[in-house]
Amino acid sequence: MAHGSESTAEPVLIALTTPARRSIVDGLVRAPHPGTTAPILDADAPDPDIAAFLATIVHTDTGFIARTSSGPRALAIVAATAAALCGEDIRTALATPDTTFLNALKPPAVEALRTVLLAIETDAIAEVTQALHPLARP
Repeated sequence: MAHGSESTAEPVLIALTTPARRSIVDGLVRAPHPGTTAPILDADAPDPDIAAFLATIVHTDTGFIARTSSGPRALAIVAATAAALCGEDIRTALATPDTTFLNALKPPAVEALRTVLLAIETDAIAEVTQALHPLARP
């Protein structure tokens, strides 16, 4: 500011609000889409194969789509993906998904999870959606 001049600028007030928390499961389950370009994970594969896939895919920028008709397996894949991102035991997460842990994920972790796990494709949409219900937050 130059000497002798007065500022007539008023402060600008802006409202700061907390952004809405993205849901882990909203829009996650869908019918199979032919021609997808993302890697596909057979979620019904043996746990060691899934663990190896997840340990690698979380370090890429492609993301992946899981396919299963099993609701419990879909929940296990969500838990295992989060475990892979957090450096936790993937096989334990597959065997015993921790919904309390998943529901406590902070928004950046949820965003990272959804950036890696792009979709769960299934012909059993109602069953898979029901199995993921414990992760649906208002």
